Amino acid sequence: MPSTPTASVLLDRTDATDPRESMRALPRFLQYPLTVFTGKPLVGQRAFRWWTPGYHLFQAVLAPVLGVALGMAAWTLSGPWLLLLLPGWAITLHGMRNLRMLIFHQCSHRNMFRRRRLDTVIGGAIASLLIVQHFQRYSQEHVSDHHAVHHMTLRDPTVQAFLLTLDVHPGMTRAQMYRRVVRKLCSPLFHAEFAWGRMRSFWHGSMPGEKITALALYGGTLTLTVATGTWPAFLVIWCVPLFPLFQVSNVLRLCCKHTFPAPDVKVRRGKEYFGSLTNAVFLGEAAPSADLRGPVRAKAWTRWLLRMTFVHAPIRFCVITADTPTHDYHHRYPSKKEWANYLFTRQHDLEDGSPGGWPPYTSCWGLGNAIGAVFDSLSAADPEEFDVRRIREVSKRELFAAFDD
Repeated sequence: MPSTPTASVLLDRTDATDPRESMRALPRFLQYPLTVFTGKPLVGQRAFRWWTPGYHLFQAVLAPVLGVALGMAAWTLSGPWLLLLLPGWAITLHGMRNLRMLIFHQCSHRNMFRRRRLDTVIGGAIASLLIVQHFQRYSQEHVSDHHAVHHMTLRDPTVQAFLLTLDVHPGMTRAQMYRRVVRKLCSPLFHAEFAWGRMRSFWHGSMPGEKITALALYGGTLTLTVATGTWPAFLVIWCVPLFPLFQVSNVLRLCCKHTFPAPDVKVRRGKEYFGSLTNAVFLGEAAPSADLRGPVRAKAWTRWLLRMTFVHAPIRFCVITADTPTHDYHHRYPSKKEWANYLFTRQHDLEDGSPGGWPPYTSCWGLGNAIGAVFDSLSAADPEEFDVRRIREVSKRELFAAFDD
């Protein structure tokens, strides 16, 4: 049986002690925005009717268009207007991450529109635009190595990313892992290697159509911007979110998704085991108690509002995007056609008692708690089982290609 979760991992609940349920006292018109914000619906809340595959694709494409438009306006107006680059980058990054982690991902499972050729075309176009591992290889490796029997083994790209690319290993403390990851995220060399790894994993073996699309997009853009003298704007407006910001978001998301199996877990198969390797990651925290009065109440609500706005909201918008909060549901049901309403399909499964032999759902509230749980599980993992020197015995995947999971 799986070992007891760390303190930051809790059994997901449907009662009043759930942080999301504590927000029920807020005005009704805020409840659906809070559901999207936190990633967690209220018990019994109705699903969105308009959340369809087409809606998600439209939203993911629209965001970079709006972000680039805002960036271009900031660049043209210059002066203090350059501050608008910040929200422009955030909106562009949000769209890029949704394209990669929601649309591209569902296409890899042939589950986006459930039409193989259409899903392949969309996946190839996204790989060409974002310069990530080409679609065919990603789809094959993701399904065979990140799902099923190889999940969270040395063949899994998630495990390889931790051991090879981030260079964190069993036996290290949580603090040591944090320091190492932060140093890498602040390193220009790391980002240059990451960017080169993305280009290489895209180009090697990609379909001619993917290569032609990428060359047309970036060759044409570079030619036009050099000819018009606007190439600095292209680098600032598009390449900043495409490379360093995208890569920071990628690393942070990687660090919060899956926990490593404990050494004492002997049975490495079945729903009980695989269901224990992924936690939901919700953003936000419990609303202040209704029993508070006077200045104490005002202080508590002010603190809650500030943390929701300036801590949790940027993380939800730029890191834990789209269906990331409910990634555990995806690993239980990777090909469900109801994936487009991901927040509610997981909640309904939770309220039904996790049927089908799956264990109870677990969750972390806040990115810090989620990363801490993953780091603690890696710290306690079997050093022989997760010996980085053994990876080449089971996988030929290139460094940094492992991040595309």
